[in-house]
Amino acid sequence: MIQDIFAAVPLGIFLAFLLGPVFFVLLETAAIKGFRAAVFFDIGVILSDVVFLLIAYFSTSKLLNSIKDDPGLFIFGGCILATYGIVTFVKEKKAIPHPDDAELRKLKKSDFIGLVVKGFLLNFVNIGVLGFWLGLIIVFGPTMDMNPERLLVFFTAVIVTYFIIDILKILLAKKLNHKLTPIRIYRLKKGISILIVFFGVILISRGLFPSEMDSLENKVEEIMPGEEEV
Repeated sequence: MIQDIFAAVPLGIFLAFLLGPVFFVLLETAAIKGFRAAVFFDIGVILSDVVFLLIAYFSTSKLLNSIKDDPGLFIFGGCILATYGIVTFVKEKKAIPHPDDAELRKLKKSDFIGLVVKGFLLNFVNIGVLGFWLGLIIVFGPTMDMNPERLLVFFTAVIVTYFIIDILKILLAKKLNHKLTPIRIYRLKKGISILIVFFGVILISRGLFPSEMDSLENKVEEIMPGEEEV
């Protein structure tokens, strides 16, 4: 069991720093809305990860491979992300209250629920997350003889490590709060919106041009080892 935990910790750290829309929105939420808001957003993200993990575990790998490579799902998820980013970009106004004022307002229960739902949905529409958890089960499952207890310990350690690293990221981002002027908040929100649209376009491209995207990924993988040798 101990070796399973040690094997899980690096994966949890990797997952916490995996660049994607959730990564940037988490930092934005921490910097602008504060620690508690970011934690509840992150809880929603983790809940969606747990759902994906359960789907990956209780379904056959053949079924999951057909699902995760379905172009329609990539296009659907990409359209949702891109639409969300565009709407957020358009509706942002330049006159934003200073974050110090926002900190005075206590979050309501509806705010907490909304943040959890936002985190859940933003992560859930990314079908690539399902592929990530499926890959972990395919790679590490046989080494643990698909033992339910060992798998539970392993994936719990991955998620707990991921959550702890996210807490540290939130604390670091929170320190930016007092340095955020209204114009900087405006630019930050606009930048995050553009990044979300970018990730949405990538997902759509993955669905429309799967072979070209696979070829591009293979070329990148070939370049990386070559740089290490040099």
